[in-house]
Amino acid sequence: MAGVGGRSSRAAGKRGGGAASSSAAASACVYYATTGVLVALCVAGAYFLTSTSSASIAGSDDGDKAAAVTAYRHTTRSSFAYEVTRDKEAPSPPREPEVEDGTMGKEDSGSEEDGGGAEQERGSAVTAAALDDPHAKPDLDERVSGGEDSKNEAAALDEEQSNDPARVAASEATAEEEEDAAAATGADKEQETQENDQDGAQEEQQSHLQMPRATVEERNLDGGIEEESNARQRQSDEEDRMSAGDEQPGTGILRREAQEDEAAERQSDEDRPDQEQTEEERSSDQSLVEEDGRTLVEVESDPGQEEGGGDDKAAESEHKEDTDGSGAGSENHGVVDTLQGEDSAVGAGGDQSAWATQRDQSHREKDRRQEDADDGNGTDGEEQHEWRTCNVKAGADYIPCLDNEKAVKKLRPENFRRYEHRERHCPDEGPTCLVALPRGYRRPVEWPKSRDRIWLSNVPHTKLVQVKGHQNWVKVSGQYLLFPGGGTQFIHGALHYIDFLQQSVRGIAWGKRTRVVLDVGCGVASFGGYLFERDVVTMSFAPKDEHEAQVQMALERGIPAISAVMGSKRLPFPGKAFDLVHCARCRVPWHADGGALLLELNRVLRPGGLFVWSATPVYQKLTEDVEIWKAMTALTKSMCWELVTIKKDRLNGVGAAFYRKPTSNDCYESRRRQQPPMCSDDDDANAAWYVRLNACIHRVPTGAAERGARWPADWPRRVRAPPNWLNTSQVGVYGKAAPEDFVADYQHWRRVMDKSYLNGLGVDWSRVRNVMDMRAAYGGFAAALRDHKVWVMNVVNVDAPDTLPIIFDRGLFGMYHDWCESFSTYPRTYDLLHADHLFSKIKDRCAVLPVIVEVDRIVRPGGSIIVRDDSGAVGEVEKLLRSLHWDVRLTFSKNNEGVLFAEKSDWRPELVAEPT
Repeated sequence: MAGVGGRSSRAAGKRGGGAASSSAAASACVYYATTGVLVALCVAGAYFLTSTSSASIAGSDDGDKAAAVTAYRHTTRSSFAYEVTRDKEAPSPPREPEVEDGTMGKEDSGSEEDGGGAEQERGSAVTAAALDDPHAKPDLDERVSGGEDSKNEAAALDEEQSNDPARVAASEATAEEEEDAAAATGADKEQETQENDQDGAQEEQQSHLQMPRATVEERNLDGGIEEESNARQRQSDEEDRMSAGDEQPGTGILRREAQEDEAAERQSDEDRPDQEQTEEERSSDQSLVEEDGRTLVEVESDPGQEEGGGDDKAAESEHKEDTDGSGAGSENHGVVDTLQGEDSAVGAGGDQSAWATQRDQSHREKDRRQEDADDGNGTDGEEQHEWRTCNVKAGADYIPCLDNEKAVKKLRPENFRRYEHRERHCPDEGPTCLVALPRGYRRPVEWPKSRDRIWLSNVPHTKLVQVKGHQNWVKVSGQYLLFPGGGTQFIHGALHYIDFLQQSVRGIAWGKRTRVVLDVGCGVASFGGYLFERDVVTMSFAPKDEHEAQVQMALERGIPAISAVMGSKRLPFPGKAFDLVHCARCRVPWHADGGALLLELNRVLRPGGLFVWSATPVYQKLTEDVEIWKAMTALTKSMCWELVTIKKDRLNGVGAAFYRKPTSNDCYESRRRQQPPMCSDDDDANAAWYVRLNACIHRVPTGAAERGARWPADWPRRVRAPPNWLNTSQVGVYGKAAPEDFVADYQHWRRVMDKSYLNGLGVDWSRVRNVMDMRAAYGGFAAALRDHKVWVMNVVNVDAPDTLPIIFDRGLFGMYHDWCESFSTYPRTYDLLHADHLFSKIKDRCAVLPVIVEVDRIVRPGGSIIVRDDSGAVGEVEKLLRSLHWDVRLTFSKNNEGVLFAEKSDWRPELVAEPT
């Protein structure tokens, strides 16, 4: 048009002269003015349309979080927009496009386009509920579900800031520049504007046609071909990273506080629109497994977990649990975990003689019940506790129930003769101070290397090196304590000595017939440590005496041991528990006090089991040794023990006597003198918690259905099969017939171990050796770990059904304990604790705070705890552990059931408690 107007003006000038020229000049001025106004209006209109579209979407998002979100991401070429409409309900079919104020709304159900690789615009204020870092990890729920939700929704879109003053100013400046340029270029600029308008109309028409096919649309304001290619490449890279994460479950874990009811879950979904859960996801995340009418809580691990960025220690896990939608099993009432229903099951009918509790049997516990009722439950842990380091003489080796000097000072001289000063004397209230770490403490050496050496700084005691160094107990080498594997009776190594015992009595059959062993006066427990190579588990014990830290050294090596003494009270084990009892050079006065100590071994020894006595009276002829041998011979005959053989080990130059306990009562009844006497009928051989020794003999069971009448099946078959004496007339701890209860418990813990504990919690099992089940039932948790290089101390609580005999019969071991008191072990001796519904039970009898302090005492730095309990109890435990600076890696709760996993740190308080 500008060219045509120019030619007309020149022609008129030639024809009409000066008047015509003046008229043409006036027309040209009007024309250029009109053209400039039109150009300005076009520029202003384009800017107005863009601003209106952005403001409409942003305003809609503020009013309704489920509405469209528009975000701009800067590239090297231009800005391009993502327009997303999120539907919070189930994905619906594509709708017809709706246009409001020039803005097109679009549904989001999983387009493969992703802007995750674009860099965010700096300075933009975006709410976390709507947006995520484009470089962040994909959402955990979306990886698990595999449903129709978009795979790239984890990288949420940035919100546009339509009111940004800088951007408005820049736009105005651009408009002014374009207006000036238009006035200068004239008709050429007008033609270019018309061509751009036509291109824009074509793009708008194409977007209308494509919208029903794509629910998430990427519009590049400058063509978009290159940016679309980049988006697809970023999507491919993201999928590759997700695939790599799937191959390493448990390496890094996202954490989310699970909601306890459906209403809370819906509210959470509204706050986090990127975490939608489809029906397929809920089906795949089911982790409440119903079996034989019992619902068992399991924590399922996410196979697609990825390594968390930044903090190596902050590995957190999100696990989902849901009920079985089938609703099978009329016995289910919500969530029923391993020990749920125990109180109602016991005493519900049937033969309950097997389920008497140690608390009922113990005289001391009977006296304590009234005291507990008067004292109340103590603190509930709600107030913030001021942590202090214990100020005690024992220092870093503090065992509260064995280092109670105040109680020991009250003992009489005759009490010392029976070693009562080495027994448990627990303080009236559990300590609430924390045990300090030894100077230079280091994370323990891993098994199996730890059997041969440990860090000297962890157990900085060298007295045994000086006293027993020539017997190859322990030596010092630089920063290590070395254990050559010797002992007083086997200075040339434990393995040779173990083979010597097997050759002496072929019936021992290590790892088959003989599975559970008790080692009395164990020293540093090399005997038990090397029996692991023969598939034998050994309960080793020794007192905390002048042979300092011998049990601590054993536990630091990764060998089972407890601090205990044969004094005035029974050992914390049931009767007829051990397949073999061993005593190598243990200086125990077996013949004193009517043979009370040897009769205690008779109580815990299985009928037909062996007592191996490797001591100087067996093979030396010194006067003292001869007198002890005569007294021992008379005592064992009166107990009807059979002297199987006496053998001498030529390499070590020592001898051993082998005694067998009878399997019938014939010998007892035919004795001329009833000394020692038979125990009364009301003397339960399984009663052990604070029960005083009684120099009497318990009868041997002979009935086919009695426990101890038959030897258990050979290992490992005995770990799977219910003991023969469990019958259907007995009601198990979960309310079923005892044999069915046993099988269900075993299958449950196998499933939990395989699906959750081994991979889903983030536990580094290569660093786990010493494990404790703080509230064991049938020992199913330990049985599920039998193929791993760990050992498990099964603790049966004194107020729980007495199932410890079952644990021993299946080839495992454990002990009785009351968690209202301190455990008989050194600090920092366990790698992993497992507490299944412990704290909700114990809080009815004592405060939770001292129990958590005890947990902190016995767990090594870097060790961990798994808590499965009521959600309220889990919350209380979590609060206390966090105040102790434990790294709480996982917390989950649903339907009043909770799971917690936490790891202990090296933190110790700066404040020191008052001296005790």
